[in-house]
Amino acid sequence: MITVMQSGAKPSVKGPAEYFTGTVRIDSPFQGTEPARTGGATVTFEPSARTAWHTHPLGQTLIVTAGLGLVQEWGGAAREIRPGDIVWIPAGVKHWHGAAPETSMSHIAIAEAQEGKVVDWMEKVSDEQYASSEKS
Repeated sequence: MITVMQSGAKPSVKGPAEYFTGTVRIDSPFQGTEPARTGGATVTFEPSARTAWHTHPLGQTLIVTAGLGLVQEWGGAAREIRPGDIVWIPAGVKHWHGAAPETSMSHIAIAEAQEGKVVDWMEKVSDEQYASSEKS
């Protein structure tokens, strides 16, 4: 049976401080029912807000819907992401993503669960790491 998840049916939630720096809002989280493994949400980052470093066991797709953001792979340079951009992060790649310093950014994040796990959270992106990513 087809399911329609009405916009606004679930309240917005704040991104947990243990996994995010700055003000982050998570809207419309979704999870397929088994045997599907795909889930996700719309995530909005206020200026300079960002995720902690993390990986995904089966990778992640980001679809940027508004604003200007950054994504960075461990050991690489940060890259700008804009509305319409689609970002594929392969399985096990340590990375972070978030808003540019003076502009908010929203994206739809989609990932598959492996044995019930979608993400492995790591240390936060320091202010120094974030500041250096602006120059990359």
